[in-house]
Amino acid sequence: MNFELEDRYLDIQEQARDFAQSITHLAVEADNMSSVHPGILDGLRESGLSRLMVPAAYGGADEKLDPLAICLVREVLMANCCQADSLFAMQGIGSYALSIGASEEQRTQWLPKIASAECLPAFALTEPDSGSDLKSITTEIVSDGDGLCLHGDKSFISNAGAASYYIVFVRDGSGYSLVLVPADASGISVKPTPEILAPHVMGEVTFDKVRIPADARLGDGGDGMNLVLATLAVFRVSVAGAAVGLAEAALHEAVRHTRSREQFGRPLIRLGAVAQMLADCWTEIEMARLLTYHAAYRAGRQSLESVNYSSMAKLGASEMASRVVDRCVQVMGRFGLISDSRIERLYRQARPMRIYEGASEVLRQSIARTLADKVD
Repeated sequence: MNFELEDRYLDIQEQARDFAQSITHLAVEADNMSSVHPGILDGLRESGLSRLMVPAAYGGADEKLDPLAICLVREVLMANCCQADSLFAMQGIGSYALSIGASEEQRTQWLPKIASAECLPAFALTEPDSGSDLKSITTEIVSDGDGLCLHGDKSFISNAGAASYYIVFVRDGSGYSLVLVPADASGISVKPTPEILAPHVMGEVTFDKVRIPADARLGDGGDGMNLVLATLAVFRVSVAGAAVGLAEAALHEAVRHTRSREQFGRPLIRLGAVAQMLADCWTEIEMARLLTYHAAYRAGRQSLESVNYSSMAKLGASEMASRVVDRCVQVMGRFGLISDSRIERLYRQARPMRIYEGASEVLRQSIARTLADKVD
């Protein structure tokens, strides 16, 4: 068993670091925006990293998506700029259902533009009254002549207002489907989502009797839930990668501070309580990293069968990131509270990670159910 990353992955890390370095001067501004920062988007396009989100047949980097490669990029980007991480992640989250469920015509139309980051996608699952309980959605499609009519509201949708298309999770008779809806379709309106703790590009989307062709469904009618689960199986673990990167960045900020600041006649890092907290941080980060890489490796081979490992990685890493960044703010004292400092931005960005793409409590329930079935 080899725990060292292959040269290919080291090259991808370096590519991500080059992108992150090129936008460092924009990070504070971008991370305080709820709209796409043009400099971050330009940097993403120039980096070529979006090619990791698309199969090679449509301009991507690999024959099929590699969750470990995606984790490694998110680890680097989240440590530097939250918006860069989000834009990169959404290129995959908003297009994976196309890669595995769309018609050849739909793939040819959209996936090359995702690979080049010419267009941004959106994945519309959540509704005003439906979050973790996806089966309670009310947005629906009904037959309308030779096409379909889409009606409903989606809430807290990443890239809303900036996206070129929406992949929408809908009720379809007695089942659920995903439909592809161009953002310029008549009847779509977008308004801003209320500002959240860590600003994010997202909005509230209304589909008011939007007419779409019958072939806008992805896969066969009723395949929607399976396509959503397949997307989560591949990309939920990437949240864990982002959490590891965030936590490591927070720890490095804390170490730099406590190594240079003296109190009681010695550097803070030499004081017992501070040293213990930092040691715990490093230990927990490395534990989460190993679980994340293992889950990503499994997701790349059997995505649906490994969804519980992805869930465990996301749960463990996001909870770890909150603990680590809180300790790091504590050991930095008042210097950890300065608005728009790197540590303060990391602190704000860590909290939402325990909610999106599977709230911690929901993941625990799912993991426990699998455990109960697994043990003889």
